[in-house]
Formats: sequence, C-alpha cells, structure tokens
Amino acid sequence: MTGRITNRWLALYVLCLGDIMIVLDGTIVNVALPSIRADLGFTQASLAWVVNSYLLTFGGFMLLGGRLGDLFGHRRLFLIGIAVFTGASLACGLATSQGLLIAARAVQGFGGAIVSVVVLSLIMIMFTEPAERAKAMGVVGFVLSGGGTAGVLLGGILTDLLSWHWIFLVNIPVGVAVFILSAYLCPSIRVPAAERRLDIAGAVTITAALMLAVYAIVKGNEVGWTSGRTLGLLAGAATLLIAFLVIEARHPAPLMPLSLFRHRNISVSNVVAVLMAAAMFAMFFFSALYLQLVLGYSPLEVGLAFLPATLVWGASSLLLSDRLVMRFGIKPPLIGGLAFFVVGLLLFARAPVDGSFTMDVLLPMLFFGIGGGITFNPLLLAAMGDVEPQDSGLASGIVNTAFMMGGALGLAVLAAIATSRTESLLAGGETATAALTGGYHYAFVAGAAFAVVAAAGALLLRPKMPAYGAHGEEAPVPAEAVSS
Repeated sequence: MTGRITNRWLALYVLCLGDIMIVLDGTIVNVALPSIRADLGFTQASLAWVVNSYLLTFGGFMLLGGRLGDLFGHRRLFLIGIAVFTGASLACGLATSQGLLIAARAVQGFGGAIVSVVVLSLIMIMFTEPAERAKAMGVVGFVLSGGGTAGVLLGGILTDLLSWHWIFLVNIPVGVAVFILSAYLCPSIRVPAAERRLDIAGAVTITAALMLAVYAIVKGNEVGWTSGRTLGLLAGAATLLIAFLVIEARHPAPLMPLSLFRHRNISVSNVVAVLMAAAMFAMFFFSALYLQLVLGYSPLEVGLAFLPATLVWGASSLLLSDRLVMRFGIKPPLIGGLAFFVVGLLLFARAPVDGSFTMDVLLPMLFFGIGGGITFNPLLLAAMGDVEPQDSGLASGIVNTAFMMGGALGLAVLAAIATSRTESLLAGGETATAALTGGYHYAFVAGAAFAVVAAAGALLLRPKMPAYGAHGEEAPVPAEAVSS
C-alpha cells in the first residue's frame, strides 16, 4: 500500500512540474519582450502578437482539450500536450523571424491548454480520499502561485545573462523529463471505443467563440470598446456561443452536457472564478505598474518585490488550505480568502506616489498572498468535486476557461477605469505620476469590488467539500491510477 501512495504522490509532483512550465510561460515572456523586439525587428503593434497568439489558442482550446481527455484518456492527452508544448518551445527558442516565433507561440498555447486542464483531471482521479485530495489541490495552488513570480525572476535572469532564446529553450529538458516520468507514473484509464464520440460541431463552435472573445478582449482597449470591430467580434462570439448551446441541447453525445450545470457548486464556482480572476489581475497587473512607473522599480526588482507574497501564498497553499477545507468545508475558507483579497486591494488603493515598500507594497501583498493560498483549493474542489471521473476533464476545462476569461475581461475593464481616471487627473493639472497613481487607485477599488461580489456568490455554494461522485458514491479509482 505504501508503494502505491508513493507512486501517486510522485506522479503529482511530476504533473505539477509539467504544469509549472505552462504557468511560467505566462509571465516569463513579458520580461523578454524588449529584447525580442530589438532582435527580430518587431514594431510595437506587432510585438503584441507574441503574447496574443499564445492567449488565443490557450483560451480557445481549453474546453475542447478537457473533453478530449475525457474521451481519449487523460494521460494520453497530457503526454500529447507536453510533447506539443516542448516542441513548440524549441521552435520559439530557435526562431529567427517574426512569423516563426508567432506561429510557434500559437502552438505553445494549444499544448499549454491541454496540459493545464488535464492536470486537474488526473489529480481528481488519483486522489479520491477527501484529505489527500485537499492536500493535492494545495500543492497545485502552490504551483499556480509561485509560477508567475518565478517567471518574472527567471525571465530577467535568463534574458540578462544569456539571451531571450533561453526563456523558451529552458523548457526542453524539463518537458522531456516530464514526458518520460509521466508515461510511467500517471494513471491510464481505458475509454470504451463506443464512448469515443466527439461532438465536432460543438467543438468547432465553442473553440471559435472563445478565440473570437479572447481576441476582442485583448484588443478592446487598443481599438476602442464601442468600435464596430470590437462590437462585431463580441457579437460573433455570442452568436457562436448560442449556436453551441443549441447544438449541445440536441446532440446525443454533446461536448458539454448542459445537465452538468444543474450541480449548484459547478455553476456557482465558475461565476466565482470569473470574479476572483478579475480581482487577482487587479493586484498583479496594477501593482507591477505602480512599482515600475511610480516607484521606479526595474523588472527584476518587481519580481523580487513579489517574492515574499509568493512565499506566503505557497505556505498557505501547502500548510493551511487543506486543513481549513477539511475542518470547515469549502465555503468558509473561500469566503475568508476573498476577504483577504479585499483588504490587500484596499491597502493598495491608498498607496501614495512616494510609497514605501514595507507599508505600501509588502503589507498588501502579504494579505493577498494569504488569501490566494487559501482560496484556490476550495474553489477548485467546488468546481470539480461534483462530477464523475468521465467528466473531470470537461469540468477542468470549464473552470480554467472561466479563470482566463474572467482575468482577461476583468483586466480590460480595470484598465479602462484606470485610464479614464488618469486622463481626468491629468486634465485637472496633476503630475504624471500622481495621475497614474490615482488611476491605479480606482482599479484597485474596482478589483476589491469584484472580490466582494465573488464572496457574496460563494455564499450560494453547498458548505461541505464534495468527497464523492455526483451521485453520492465514491468515485472508483482504476488500478492503473495507483499502481502504474
């Protein structure tokens, strides 16, 4: 029995190693963008596609990637995702032209989407005992929290000491090791051939809808939210989404069974995820801007400034979150963690132009670190705990999509609020730094409001942690899940 548990926990660490590559990639590239622009001759407008091409495929294929894992095997899809991401990382690292780098980044996003959603599915399958599942999710929360800051630090170090190519090439040995180890350690669940029916029409419509929505959001502030282009893209995404829902209601084997949303925790947790992601982006994005543009920090100093909060976040995820969930269920820790978010954001909303690191940066970041470490675990358990193993990939795809869309849309709204306030203060005669700070204050307050609404929504969750399948029976664990 001990060997089985060891294999299961070792498999978790391998999965997290693969997932941290994806999380790192979300921030490691941002630090190197100036070097990439100078080396490959990007314009400021075209440089955005180094980020946007990744976001489009990453956001567009999450739901489909999760369902493909349910239909064709989670380990198989995880291995495919790691292979695609690693191969695309090699292409990015060797890129000598703008077109090749952008195309490779798009492929990276596709592989990253698959890995991100399948990891949670595999963990839910491997860990069915409530305490172990809560602890495993705490480890995932640690990976999600530390990856972003580690990406800023690693991106700065690799770009300064070597070159921007190495922010991608560093993925190669990690990806190869994860592929080999996960092939032996991760569970393999055989899906009967008769059940492998892919809803092609549903897959095409939802993927196109998500890609259109992501593109409209990331370009909204640039071209204008009321422009014909933005409104047309959003209308197209809405039309495709309606078509998808019609298809799902009529298809005998739908990509996303609409009955899934009859489970209260699934529906509520995804709404909370959207609002929570918006609040998180308020802190991460605007605090980084405050540090750089108001206090004059360098990119590497920004990464170091985030380090204490990351360590607190990780400690809360690993040492506190699972204990709170097992003692109080999913609702109190989630609401309590969001309350820490609110305090941290409101503390940032009073940070002055000549702010000090200890009182105006470190203190709110520590509040946010504690809140983040506590909230991820119960939210993921709420989003995925009610589904049967054969739908875990779909549930993971839905909650990951909710996080991404909430973050992207929330950031767009917050950026518009901050910009409007800054322009108003400049027109009133304020200095540039004072106007920027005033704009960030409004964004932080709006982010706190998102967190308050998220906490109110969490009140609707069922209080107990789902420990069993949706029908009240313990979810079966295949032999492969614990012994291979």
